Amino acid sequence: MIGVSGFREGGAAVLSARDRGASVELSNGMVRTEVDLLGGMMPEFGRKTERGFMNAHWVPPFRGSGEWSPGLHQAFWNAKLLHHIAGDFLCCPNFGPPCQVDGAALPPHGWTAVDTWRLLGSGADGQSAWADFSLEPGDASMNLAFLRRDFLLSGEPAYWSILEVRNRLDRPVSINVGRHNTLGPPFLEPGSRVGLCAETFMTPPPGTEFDATGRLETGASFDSLERAPLRSGGFCDLRRVPGMVGATDFVSGPVPRGADLGYSCATSPSTGLAYLCVFPGPAGLPDGEIALSFNDLWMQYGGRRFTPWAEAEGAPDRTFCLGTENATGAFANSLAWARTRPEIMGSPTMVELPARGSRRLVYGVALAEVGKDAASAGIDRVERISGGLELLSPAGQTFLPLSADFGPARRAFESLIRAASGAGVA
Repeated sequence: MIGVSGFREGGAAVLSARDRGASVELSNGMVRTEVDLLGGMMPEFGRKTERGFMNAHWVPPFRGSGEWSPGLHQAFWNAKLLHHIAGDFLCCPNFGPPCQVDGAALPPHGWTAVDTWRLLGSGADGQSAWADFSLEPGDASMNLAFLRRDFLLSGEPAYWSILEVRNRLDRPVSINVGRHNTLGPPFLEPGSRVGLCAETFMTPPPGTEFDATGRLETGASFDSLERAPLRSGGFCDLRRVPGMVGATDFVSGPVPRGADLGYSCATSPSTGLAYLCVFPGPAGLPDGEIALSFNDLWMQYGGRRFTPWAEAEGAPDRTFCLGTENATGAFANSLAWARTRPEIMGSPTMVELPARGSRRLVYGVALAEVGKDAASAGIDRVERISGGLELLSPAGQTFLPLSADFGPARRAFESLIRAASGAGVA
């Protein structure tokens, strides 16, 4: 284990990893993040600003502490996941509410979000700060095992997360895979903007939880976030964060099939920062890798008049956050629901794991300085160019030095496999 993470004013970046017992903290002198063992939650991802350290990730006011106890916690939190939920986390093999699939009982958003990961090791060198984790199957009926590395690279304002899902069964298994990014106050202020790589969008059909909480028309298709149809008639602009409007909605948009880069983005005008998620698109994807199918917006702007979102049943929803999620799933309706709808809007809702085989996911999240004008105007497009990414806004262009060819992340899989083998993980 290496040192204490922190920031250096000028000079060389400090790469560090700190084992905090229940979590691991990683820093590269530009950004800092924390990964919890419970559920693999990332409650912190932030960087220094002129106002001090800014955390981009959501930490709900109702987040509990200590070990989950159904007798003590079920009545208020309703689910173990909601007791410790925060920031960004991995959803697998389920994306959505609990369900039964192939004889296995899948918890909300899968075992990766509710079970405790094993820390295989952590450290830092001149190039990266990293932590490796493993998770054994939650149910032998769906015998899956997970390996994960989260790491920061020197000189990049980003964290990377790589995942290998192993199928130990003698038959193929279809699963959901998602990243559940959820943003907090810096990206909820008036004027915050959202940008996605998707070009068409759809709200969940009737019969979901959003029937009772939403303001958007159910089962609606549209081709602009700026003209999302309302149930009451007319339209609203989903690119702008509206404040607590008393509604919670979900919108899904397919990553274009011809894209070699998938992304979602949110901007904060007061800080001039963009929160950018990047992942390989379906075009030119190497064998054995996962291309996430959808941009999913979870707009938690009020509307859930029940605990833990509200203080009591029937009380006003007090929870304000924005999910810029990316997933291969069927809206957020569970793997069981996806099994009945293998394709939505021309994109797959599941990832197939071959018998005794595995698939891999590469995912990166950056906090990029784009300036207050670009943050106010929003990011319209993200393009991969030599040496990084170009973020395009009506207010101008920003170059982001990021390993957007995913080369370092893909090479990191070999280190992860060696670490797992050394730790006795089959």
